[in-house]
Amino acid sequence: MAKIGFIGVGNMGGPMLNNLVKAQHSVSAFDLSDAAKKAAEDAGATLAGSVAEAAKGVDAVVTMLPAGPHVRGVYMGDDGVIGSVDAGTLLIDCSTIDVDSARAAHAAAEAAGLDMLDAPVSGGVGGAEAGSLTFMCGGSDKAFERARPFLERMGKNIVHAGPAGNGQIAKICNNMMLGATMIATAEAFVLAEKLGLDHQTLWNIASTSSGNSWALSNYCPVPGPVPASPANRDYAAGFTAANMLKDLRLAQAAMASARSASPIGGQAAAVFALMEAAGMDDLDFSGIIKLIRGKG
Repeated sequence: MAKIGFIGVGNMGGPMLNNLVKAQHSVSAFDLSDAAKKAAEDAGATLAGSVAEAAKGVDAVVTMLPAGPHVRGVYMGDDGVIGSVDAGTLLIDCSTIDVDSARAAHAAAEAAGLDMLDAPVSGGVGGAEAGSLTFMCGGSDKAFERARPFLERMGKNIVHAGPAGNGQIAKICNNMMLGATMIATAEAFVLAEKLGLDHQTLWNIASTSSGNSWALSNYCPVPGPVPASPANRDYAAGFTAANMLKDLRLAQAAMASARSASPIGGQAAAVFALMEAAGMDDLDFSGIIKLIRGKG
């Protein structure tokens, strides 16, 4: 089995690391959070004292970081991944970040003679725990084929979206569709409530009709129709509204750069920004229905 350095082992990275350990890989973990490090150690990983230590003497480095500046720092900073790894080490960044930062990291890796993949994920914490994530991958064919055996231990759908940065493009486009669809789904349920149509009846009809969507079928924003939905756990997050807003803002930045129109995506970002302003962004993104009901 391979030796893997894993940097960023929090809510998403931790369960992903667990699945690599279960597959008998030897994992060296680093995180700034003591709680995250303790959980990784309990799962069977060894702890590294720094980014550089986690990156040395391994076959692959996997990162799951909050934003573009963190990725730039971890990969290209002093004592960063690129300056610390052995020749031939594979780099896999699973963070969801801006396209420019992803491509900058790719360029730095290529200059050092290293294969790299940007591989953001979809599926939330539940998907990370179940090993059923979707990976949207950008990079060379060689990097993708080298990464596939590791990604298959953490996910079920491994998609090569094209060259460097295309994984990030696929992720922000996907989540812009999801965010907008969830808002429309929540608005429909609130309208049904006000007009006297019960939740289950609306779900029974819409889930088998043209109104069906992933948001409705898997993350229905009201309790009852979909037992696994966060709505049944008072909107305890599988994917937080804060993370949805982050992705929608990344999409809007990309829209501006590409000179592409985004009237609905822009409105979706504005609605989730209201959820942030109301202090509810730690809820699951399906909790947007609370805002639509006017109940903070």
